[in-house]
Amino acid sequence: MSNIDSSDVLTKTQFIMPITPRPSLCFTHGKGHYLFDQEGRAYLDMVQGWAVNALGHCPEVIQKVLNQQSATLINPGPAFYNAPMLNLAETLCENSVFDQAFFASSGAEANEGAIKLARKWGQKHKQGAFKIITFKQGFHGRTLATMSATGKAAFDPLFEPKVSGFSKVEFNNLNAVEAAIDTQTTAIMLELVQGEAGVIPADKSFAEGVAALCRKHNLLLIVDEVQTGIGRCGTLFAYTQYGIDPDILTLGKGLGGGVPISALLTKHSVSCFDYGDQGGTFNGNPLMCAVAEKVVSEVLSCGFLQQSQASGAYLKDALLGVSDQFSLGEVRGTGLLLAMDTQAISATSIYSGCLERGLILNAPNTKTLRFVPALNITPVEIDQAIEILGDTLCSLR
Repeated sequence: MSNIDSSDVLTKTQFIMPITPRPSLCFTHGKGHYLFDQEGRAYLDMVQGWAVNALGHCPEVIQKVLNQQSATLINPGPAFYNAPMLNLAETLCENSVFDQAFFASSGAEANEGAIKLARKWGQKHKQGAFKIITFKQGFHGRTLATMSATGKAAFDPLFEPKVSGFSKVEFNNLNAVEAAIDTQTTAIMLELVQGEAGVIPADKSFAEGVAALCRKHNLLLIVDEVQTGIGRCGTLFAYTQYGIDPDILTLGKGLGGGVPISALLTKHSVSCFDYGDQGGTFNGNPLMCAVAEKVVSEVLSCGFLQQSQASGAYLKDALLGVSDQFSLGEVRGTGLLLAMDTQAISATSIYSGCLERGLILNAPNTKTLRFVPALNITPVEIDQAIEILGDTLCSLR
């Protein structure tokens, strides 16, 4: 445990590049559903690293596998197979419609790989087609290509010239998607829930329609499940709830339960990289793959997803009660990826008030709160979070 006090935090923050506003807290340790700051104060964490810590902070199963694997093999290099890499790829493919996996270190890197694969496939099988249709308010990462694919308006003026070839259309508007397809289109890249936009789910009919357009026009369907995958929406993958069959899937965040790993999954018919097209120094390293294999194993264990679904329903009902009590807005989402609109009350103010009271929430925009707790959260923690949220809202009236 790091030995640091509040004066140290204020002194040392000058050495951190300022890329986001941060409160003057330094978290020194975490356990389960709680984080602890430099003064030892506990915070109930309903964000968990932005849907990353699927099993909570520092779960024993991850501690154990990290210790075991770090004493065995950490990184032989990406030019060689290793046992955890092979085991994780097999588990993900056997529990999905995909045949092959490529492992990276972040969701953005997995999405970058998906973009490259779709363009390579278009080059080989669609007379050089390279355009990819993406969606307004969508989010795919912060590399230059994934920012170019992202439909976040704030990204539009940044880092020009960006990567060309992305057509952004209105989400849940099938006519707009079809109108954007031309002879140079190779793929459609879709989030089934737009998390950064405020947890906006795709309509089932829309997702089915997009899949049908891909079949009709010989396009690849890329589903970005960096946030929705690995049990976040109540099933291992969200695409199974929509009855669609993607060609490419990306995973990140919850896959590693807190360690940096992501995955690009695809089918034999789409896998067309030539040697040297894709790679990375740390990709598929056994330390991260061993952890991810354990996380997926836990999520697939008997009763885990059913309990997670029950907790999601409990939290959603509790949020509906809060919304009704304080005349707030819509509560939406699936599983443990939920949001509540705050209407006239600033979501940023609610976030700040809750943080002061020991509750960590996320405000993806000024009118929305997002809730992405650990998948093993229980009604006890949910009740505590709702109580703090209610006290905060009372103070803001």
